[in-house]
Amino acid sequence: MNKFDMEEISISSYIPGAIGRITELHGSYYKENWNFGLFFEAKVATELSQLLIEDKASRNRFWVVTVKNKIVGGIAIDGNQREEGRARLRFFIISPDYQGLGIGNLLMEKTIHFCKDSGFKEVYLTTFEGLNPAKHLYEKWGFKLVGEKEDNTWGVVVKEQFFILTIE
Repeated sequence: MNKFDMEEISISSYIPGAIGRITELHGSYYKENWNFGLFFEAKVATELSQLLIEDKASRNRFWVVTVKNKIVGGIAIDGNQREEGRARLRFFIISPDYQGLGIGNLLMEKTIHFCKDSGFKEVYLTTFEGLNPAKHLYEKWGFKLVGEKEDNTWGVVVKEQFFILTIE
């Protein structure tokens, strides 16, 4: 686990190298822990790139976390369902070396505040069973598990979970 001062953390929007690094973090973590492969990594790279290319300031948002100028995580809001008042939380990842230090909580705070300020009424996300630290964080921020099903969206069969946060 890396030690650092909170002043060394920077959260910003897109910076050069972010697409590659966030894709690398996803690809490496999910290969090592869940045996995801090329399909998953390509899906992350393609969909994250598309979200950023279509970036509409009032709809989509992407945050990158750096510690000592090294990208260690990120998160995005896909607001392409804004007309329905819905946003999707996507691409949330923290480097294993920096998990458990409060960075995920900072990202969730930024994300939820953005959604509230932007007038979204609901935020949803899809994940899968077994990512317990992430599930704990989602539930801490008020997300409710509303459905589960076996699915191969990720390139392997997992029990996909669907969470929703209603914004008052």
